[in-house]
Order: sequence, then C-alpha cells, then structure tokens
Amino acid sequence: MSGYYPPSGPPPQQFGHPQQPPPPQGHWGGPPQNSMGGYGAQFQPPPHPPPGHSQPWPPQGLPPQGLPPQGLPPQGLPPQGMAPASFAPPGQPGFQQGMPQQGFHQGPPQMPPQQAYPPASMPSPGYGNDVAQMNANPDVDALMKAMSGIRRDHTTVIRILSKADPRYPALLRQTYAQRNGGANLEAKIESTFRSHYGDALLQLVRGPLLADVHNINRAIKGLGTKEDMLNDVLIGRSNADMQAIKATYQTVFKKTMESDVGGDLSLKTKTMFQLIMRASRTDESYPYNPVENTRDVDALYHAMRGPSIATNQEQVFTVLTQRSDNQIRAIAHEYQQKYHKSLEDAIRSGFSGHMEDALSLALGRATDRAKTDAFGMEDTMKGMGTKDNLLVNKTVRVHWDRQHMDQVKKAYQHFFKKDLISRVKGETSGDYRDCLVACLT
Repeated sequence: MSGYYPPSGPPPQQFGHPQQPPPPQGHWGGPPQNSMGGYGAQFQPPPHPPPGHSQPWPPQGLPPQGLPPQGLPPQGLPPQGMAPASFAPPGQPGFQQGMPQQGFHQGPPQMPPQQAYPPASMPSPGYGNDVAQMNANPDVDALMKAMSGIRRDHTTVIRILSKADPRYPALLRQTYAQRNGGANLEAKIESTFRSHYGDALLQLVRGPLLADVHNINRAIKGLGTKEDMLNDVLIGRSNADMQAIKATYQTVFKKTMESDVGGDLSLKTKTMFQLIMRASRTDESYPYNPVENTRDVDALYHAMRGPSIATNQEQVFTVLTQRSDNQIRAIAHEYQQKYHKSLEDAIRSGFSGHMEDALSLALGRATDRAKTDAFGMEDTMKGMGTKDNLLVNKTVRVHWDRQHMDQVKKAYQHFFKKDLISRVKGETSGDYRDCLVACLT
C-alpha cells in the first residue's frame, strides 16, 4: 500500500537535553495531519523505507500534547500514573520522600508551588453530555414509517442508524421518545429486528457509550467470561471515557461495574482489570520524561526474565495499564533498542491466556491502534465460523471515528492485501451485511 513508510531512525537526541519520545500512531496512506506541535517543520515521509526496517517501530505522527520545545526539559513532572491531586512538595500530604512510586520510581523532586499541570483529557465524542445540535424529526418520521407494517424498509433504517456522529444516537432516542409518549427506541429496535443484524442496529442506536456498557454486561453474563469482548471494550481507554462507562453502567444495571467484572475474574487477571477500571492512567498531556521511561523499560525487562515472571506479573501490567499511550510507545521503542527484543515478543513468551491477550492489546492500541484494530477485525473472521458478536462490536466502534476508520481500512489493505469491506461482505449476508458495509463506507 502506498503512502506508509517506517521512520528513518530513532527519536532525535540533543546533547544535554532529554530525548524526545517516539511519535504517536501513524497515518496509513495519508500525509501528516499538521505540523509537529509547532516546534518543527511538517514531517514528510522518506521516499523509500530505510534499509533494515521491514517492520515499523511506533509509526509516524505528532508528539504528545504538552511536550515542551526541544531543549527545554519538563518542569515539575509528577510521577508517571499519579494523579495531580496526589502530588505535593516534601512535608505536605501526598509526598513521601525516598518512597518508590508505582513500584519502580523514586520520589520526585520538589515542585514549585506555582507550577500548573496540563488539563486532563476530555471524554471522547459520545461519552460526555454533549448532544448533537440538529433536527432529528425527519429521521424519526422516516424510522417510524420504515419500521411499521409487515414489509419493513431496511435500507432507510440502516441509512439513518449508521450515521457516523457519535452524539447523534442520544438525540435520536430523545426525539423518538418525545414524539411517541416516552416510548423507548432501543426497545423498539430490539423487538423488531433479530439475530446479528438486530444486534448491529441496537448498538448503533445506543451510541458508543451505552453500547460499551451493555457489551461489558454481556461479556460477563452466563457461564464463563467472554474475554475477547471484555478486552475489546475496556483495554486502552482514557480516564474520562472509563469514568463515563462506570457511571453509566451503574445507572443502567444498578450495580458497580467493578464489582460485576471483578466477580467474574480471578487471581492476577482480576487485579489487572481492577487497575484498568480505576481510571488512573497518566494523561496524554503530561510531558515526556526519559529517566522515568528508562526505569519502566528496565523494570519490565527484569520482571519478565525467566521464572521471575510468576511473581512479578503485577509490575508488567501496572506499566502497560497505567502509563499513557505516549509513554507506552516510548517504552516499547527503548525496550527494543536496549534489549534487542520487541516488547510484544517478551509479553507473548512470558504470559498466556487472557492476561497475554489483554497485555498485547494494551501494547498494540498504544503503539499502533489502526493496525491493531485491523488485525482484530481479521481475527473475528478467519478460520471456521465468524465471531459475529465481536465483529459487530468492532465494526460499530470503528465507524464512530471516520478518520480512524479510514486508517483501519488502509492498515488492513497493507497487511492482508485485500479490501476490508470485501472481506466483511464475504463473511456476512443480507441486511446484516448491508448494515456492516454501511458502517464501513
């Protein structure tokens, strides 16, 4: 596939100044979105991949928000993974001099009282209280007509529900209730359409947040845990989105998500998901710190050496679930450079089962989300039978972000040498196929 090249070398380093982290995720088949944070000229990919780079290290993109100009070390950096409120100068609550942070880091130096922290990330579209500002009455009228009678107009239903604005489903449900004496559009969709087609329509009308909440509940209902679904919804989420998911789960099911999910897991896997659901990751806006990055790299290496992995699992999943995507990209790159082995291979050789899949997904979503989602889509369709529930979830989730969806399709073409939409068409049929194709178009 044209347009994608691995970077020409490691991140730049200036003498006497902290090394910049690897850039964020790449752009599959397109130019960079904007200049590099205002500190340099816009990046142009090399005309040919450099020798010895058959596989990309963290792909090209933009530096993390909040990164200081090159040559100015970050000031007042809090320990990785620690919320701003817990950080204070010596002698004040929240600081213990000489005590390790997150199991690996020594206490930070005194921070000037006037130092301000970067703002925390906002919820993703569809996870906050923002509702689409438009007139949904025409769509509600068309939906009511399309779903009435014996012969339903599936083309109209798919066209309306597959709209890509993640804020629109809330407005559509609200308008439908207002026009129909408080009637529930979710219930109408659920009672009218069946099988995987009905599941896809239901997830679309719920929108990203409600769909996540119901998929988590579905993953832990009945005998056994649907681990793939649980991983797909919870791994790699921002703190703001995780908080929204937890609050909405409790509103819908009258129980906490932590208690429900924790009750379905055991041992170290339970501990790992409790950490994930805590919503305590380092924010993406925190500046990069090469010293702490190296400490995490060394801690991961020693934790996954030989038999020590059995007792040091928590050190590994603490790093991979509590660091920001920017930090994980930098950690993965330095791990490869320092120990001549990819962090992914180290995880695969040191873990197995659910924990291996969860940690690999956390790493993949941080280093190259488009590639990871492309491989995830293929995993639902390869072999005997299709994992339809997971295919629906992945397709609907990807379609809420059209730019990301475009990157996923290009990554899929790059790695599998085939078109994603054609692949989905070959695994599905009828209205179910038309619905998924509409989401990917």
